[in-house]
Amino acid sequence: MNKVEFQTKRTVPKNISKLLKRCLGYDGEKTYKIVGVIMSIYKSQVGKTVSLKLYDEQMIKVGSPFKDIYVDTSFGKTHLIESGNLNGKALLVFHGGNSTTAYNLLMCKFLLNDFHVYAVDIIGHPGKSDEVKLSSNNYDYGKWADEVITKLGFSKIKCFGGSFGGGVLAKLMCVAPEKVDRAVLIVPAGINNAFPISSAKMMLPLIKYCMTKKEKYLIETALFMAIKEDVLDADTLAIIKDSFDNVKTKVGMPSNVSKKLMLKCKAATLVMASEMDCLFPARKVLSRAKKIIINCKVHKLEGCGHMHIMPERERKMIIDFLNS
Repeated sequence: MNKVEFQTKRTVPKNISKLLKRCLGYDGEKTYKIVGVIMSIYKSQVGKTVSLKLYDEQMIKVGSPFKDIYVDTSFGKTHLIESGNLNGKALLVFHGGNSTTAYNLLMCKFLLNDFHVYAVDIIGHPGKSDEVKLSSNNYDYGKWADEVITKLGFSKIKCFGGSFGGGVLAKLMCVAPEKVDRAVLIVPAGINNAFPISSAKMMLPLIKYCMTKKEKYLIETALFMAIKEDVLDADTLAIIKDSFDNVKTKVGMPSNVSKKLMLKCKAATLVMASEMDCLFPARKVLSRAKKIIINCKVHKLEGCGHMHIMPERERKMIIDFLNS
């Protein structure tokens, strides 16, 4: 390592930070800006191998032909999966935090029949993009997404993002509003995040899982986000387990975007948020979305948590909106 610059920023209480660092490899005391070296987002080389193996296995399960694409940005090399209806309208898809494009496509296969999908591995997250850690507190993710769109050869493109990926899309809408044709944000970060205490209750079962590796504690942790156990199928549990076992988990989500910047985006936007989401509750997200996004349609996912199975009615709503 040639040079490391430290930017001190407390994101969680000190005692919780120590537990998170021990269990997840997370450091809540400092964010690191690395100069001249890339710090791995994985806990070990073995963990990286296991994580990428799961990625490939879940891409096979998607069941749709695909092509790997790599583009160079000033932030690092970025990997995308090109798939879906190659004669359809282009759609750029952003996955959730500490998750992968492969898992996201498994959950969003309904997009593949209608759209020419470019599903991007968010830089610094599990997947095949460079392991460069960007700050979630500024607009670097938006600038990175802007460069990805340019490198793909588009002047503007329809966009879809969920959770952390919704926050990335929100940042993009602020820094390069002209690049967004239409936007769909599902349970998004970056609009009106809940206070961290809202999700603090999941720490105890998470710590128990990290110490014992027992699946019952993994399920107990996930249920704070999923609410209903039927949401936790084998693929979902596999990606959650991978995140906790092999990845230096990112706890921080994209910060709330500026109203002043977001008002510059004129793109038609659909925001869906879950009624029982402990991270980005519908009552907070949808009310602010209507205030800061000029051309905005909102929809509450009744009875759903942050993790959910998208109902058929809402799937059709998303497809119809993007095709408009």
